[in-house]
Amino acid sequence: MIKVERLSFSFPQKELYKDISFTLEEGQHCAFIGTSGNGKSTLIDILMDPDRYLFDGGLEIDPVCKIGHVSQFSQLDNTKDTTVFEYIGEDFIQIQDEIASICTEMESASELELLLEKYQLALDALEAIGGDDFESSINKKLNLANLTKLRDQRVSDLSGGEFKLIQVMKEMLRRPDVLIMDEPDVFLDFENLNALKHLINSHKGTLLVVTHNRYLLNHCFDKILHLENREIQEFDGRYMDYNFSLLQTKVELQEIAVAEAEESERNEKIIHNLRAIASYNSEASRGKALKARVRFQERLEARRIKAPFVALKQPAIRFDLDHELEDRTVIQVSNYSVAFDDLLLDHVSFEIKSTDKVAIIGANGTGKTTLLRDIFKNSHDSIEIDADVKVAYLSQNQGEVLQDSNTILEEFIEAGFKTYDEIRSYISTYGFEGEIVNQKIASLSGGEKNLLQIAKVAASKANVLLLDEPTSHLDTYTQLALEKAIEDYKGAILMISHDFYAVVNGMDYVLIVEDKTIRKMSMRKFRQMIYADHFDRDYLEKEEKKKSVEMKIESALKDTDFELAKGLVDELEALIKLL
Repeated sequence: MIKVERLSFSFPQKELYKDISFTLEEGQHCAFIGTSGNGKSTLIDILMDPDRYLFDGGLEIDPVCKIGHVSQFSQLDNTKDTTVFEYIGEDFIQIQDEIASICTEMESASELELLLEKYQLALDALEAIGGDDFESSINKKLNLANLTKLRDQRVSDLSGGEFKLIQVMKEMLRRPDVLIMDEPDVFLDFENLNALKHLINSHKGTLLVVTHNRYLLNHCFDKILHLENREIQEFDGRYMDYNFSLLQTKVELQEIAVAEAEESERNEKIIHNLRAIASYNSEASRGKALKARVRFQERLEARRIKAPFVALKQPAIRFDLDHELEDRTVIQVSNYSVAFDDLLLDHVSFEIKSTDKVAIIGANGTGKTTLLRDIFKNSHDSIEIDADVKVAYLSQNQGEVLQDSNTILEEFIEAGFKTYDEIRSYISTYGFEGEIVNQKIASLSGGEKNLLQIAKVAASKANVLLLDEPTSHLDTYTQLALEKAIEDYKGAILMISHDFYAVVNGMDYVLIVEDKTIRKMSMRKFRQMIYADHFDRDYLEKEEKKKSVEMKIESALKDTDFELAKGLVDELEALIKLL
């Protein structure tokens, strides 16, 4: 369907790809992964409109290949008064209206040849997108996503997550040969994420999906494209098998790297000794021996293994705080209510202690973000925050915290840093180095913007963190670094998240939003609820064992105990087969 050969592309300030090659074949469900800012969305833009970009290399797209697209940032059109059914079936309805119009015209026309030709073209177009049974096809998709109840609802009344699913359905029903989706999972609640999983798995065509969502990655794809450090790796198989392959390669390469480093160090000592001898002994043979050793050292350095896919840079996220608070209530919410067109939350009450790590869980559009924003502003009569609390806030609306017209350096000067050198040193630990620090915030990817928000939150050294969808747009490696930072943090966290893993791995308990109120749920019950609905019964236990073995392998690699690491890799392989 699509073939890319030795493609290279760069912007003036950054080279994105260097001789990358891959293919997309009929029926493949391909996940497109890689760290933020590496150019995944740009590559999709090139595939969608190659004539707009000046790239080197080959790009072959079957001339009859029809490409569908679901954008990363799709805006809900509030001006349309169409129903969900009308929106999804727009193409079908237009063609049917055209056929009806042609038939009406044929009743009184004297020359039918041109009308018959138009009629046949319209019938062909209708057949290409499913024929006369389009209504049944729409109903099947809605039922698959458990959204049949929305069939006659206005599009303008949908939540962002519901609208995203409706867009996915609309594109799938257009029957493109290749459907490209850029982070269709962002901000979806648990139920809608599960619906997206069903839609992806039921789709018969070729899919290319940019996603960092571990739930989808583990359950939806049979091919992986991994873009990293200007190179691309192609893997036929499941994401967990690909991760295992990376870890296995990492063990092998690190063992080789240690051996090469030891050989290089021995050779450096010989060169040092030969130079010392040459300083008082000018025999030609001594000079030749020194030159030979230097050339040998240069060859050693040149052959060192380059491993862009296993030597991944993880940001060094760390949430420190100026001062810890003893065990006490830091946030008190009493009889809180909020409404827009409709009542969202009513008589909500809860409290957060100084070391609590709490997730707010609930369907899209139930008032969670409004509640978190009101806590941050601390201007609501129903909300009381301890006087000694310092609050930091991460918003799912990135423009609420970051100024698009600022450069990265300017953003952190406004955050209280004194010098550019201080900023450069700090944000380099988050992977922002070189010319990127002078780029405007507006030019960054969604993942880069979210990582900058995390860096600002960490720099505040606050003792209460309010995090609204902190893992959105983040690559999986940054998500893991964030989970570790949350685990190590000594203050309180109130976090809105629809990320199964972030909640299960980092929170003490959850606050469930349902029926316009909030109730507390233990993590044990939450796990039972989520895993009963979305996973096999023993999936969680196997996942926990898998994670434990992976951590033991990383520990063995730090200690350069390669025999232990290899044994653990075999144990991990057996666990992955069970999953």
